[in-house]
Amino acid sequence: MVHLMNYDFTKKIALLITLCQTFFSFPLEIKNHRMSSAAKTLELLAFFSKSQPEIGLSQLCRLAQRDKTTTYRHLQALEGTGFVEQNPLTKRYRLGPVVLQLAQTREITVPRKAGAEHALTELANATGETSHVSVLSGTSVYPLAACESPRHSTRAIIDIQMYPLHATASGLCALAFGPSELIDVALENMQIFTPFTLKTADELKPAVLSVQETGFGCTNRSYEEGVHSIAAPVFDQTGLFAGSVSVASVATRITPELEYCILEHLTKASREITHNWGGATPENVELIWAQTLSNFQVAETTE
Repeated sequence: MVHLMNYDFTKKIALLITLCQTFFSFPLEIKNHRMSSAAKTLELLAFFSKSQPEIGLSQLCRLAQRDKTTTYRHLQALEGTGFVEQNPLTKRYRLGPVVLQLAQTREITVPRKAGAEHALTELANATGETSHVSVLSGTSVYPLAACESPRHSTRAIIDIQMYPLHATASGLCALAFGPSELIDVALENMQIFTPFTLKTADELKPAVLSVQETGFGCTNRSYEEGVHSIAAPVFDQTGLFAGSVSVASVATRITPELEYCILEHLTKASREITHNWGGATPENVELIWAQTLSNFQVAETTE
């Protein structure tokens, strides 16, 4: 049974390669149309989440803001290749088995999650707060793994499908250390989540500059009321920004002592994850971290 599933999966990959090759044999305008159609089909997968594992056709039409005929045609294509399946009882759609196969293949060939788990556990134990790692894919930041500390009964829970670039510490790290085009994406999607969410370019740009100067992204109640987050960038074998490691804590628990503890252990976690992802922390980032921690100690001593 395993071999049959692997064979079917291989056929799907081969079909995908063939389709891509076919796209390149068409004139440019036809290629763009076909690629656009394929992208719109795959975009439907992003609407499924832990809080919304099954979605009906009408609901998906509203979410995707598409007509029923187009949405149904895209769903049929996804169902035919195993990316989604229909629950026979509810008639709603849910993610199919091919998604699991792709996720497993991704982690085997690019072991991001495995390379972060030990560091997350150490970080959660050292700070007593929830630690988590995010990854940058294209212009979006996605959650990868999280670890909750049992030290407190009240703690931050990571239940998010995508990190808003302007409203989360992980997002600010991406803006500060990731590709320059991310700032335009952030400015086009400045949704307001709480009274403390950054709302304009005049608020966002100084916040990004602060991250570049300190080496840490920090948000306080900007995405969710009562949650304070600090993040540090993580790099991979390319030497480029690959994601962030963060600590999310109950805002009322933050003290100067806890904040320094988080900053100190975030640098350790970032170095470990970066190493496990085949990279090395850039020298300029190490210098920025050292300066930030040194200034923090001086400020605390003076106070």
